[in-house]
Amino acid sequence: MTDQDLGFIHVFERATDPAGGTLLVLHGTGGNEHDLLPLGRLIAPGAALLSPRGKVLEAGKPRFFRRLAEGVFDVEDLKRRAAELGDFVVAAADRYKFDRRTLTAVGFSNGANIASALLLLRPDVLAGAILFRAMVPLVPDRLPALSARVLISNGRADPLVSEEETGRLASLLQNAGAEVEVAWQPGGHQLSQGDVTLAREWFSRATTKSARETS
Repeated sequence: MTDQDLGFIHVFERATDPAGGTLLVLHGTGGNEHDLLPLGRLIAPGAALLSPRGKVLEAGKPRFFRRLAEGVFDVEDLKRRAAELGDFVVAAADRYKFDRRTLTAVGFSNGANIASALLLLRPDVLAGAILFRAMVPLVPDRLPALSARVLISNGRADPLVSEEETGRLASLLQNAGAEVEVAWQPGGHQLSQGDVTLAREWFSRATTKSARETS
């Protein structure tokens, strides 16, 4: 279903598997709430999907927060938008009756960056994240205490995200307590079949491990 309530235009699709968990699907620049739903289904066929549309427009293209230039983020706007998105997720969990303890973000590019910001600024919101083509969104004044599992899948030939930047993000999240796996794709900034296969396998392992730990 598509809804404009709760502060964001969004789509919510209910789980077909009671143990499937929920994915928070976050599009890249110029995307919308429908773009990555097929990706979510490929990664976790039985999961519920929550997919909001970014509210910031850049040349008419939706994003989740402002940037000042390519790779240069408006940090104050990012903090405000992450708080806003975090509040939306909490309200959506109440509305749609899903457990945030099983909520995993799946973000591409700008969506991956806002997901990383959620981990660092609202550690109560996400249990894990799959980050495609992600950069360091910001370095918080104080690191949170994370227990999240995170997959970072970036491209070796990505002109926007360097290997050094990827390492900085992984270290930042690890220093906050997250369990981080970094994987490399041979291509650039676009998603590939390798990303999908990797994410599906990683999510299946993470879900199994979480179920074992809570049983």
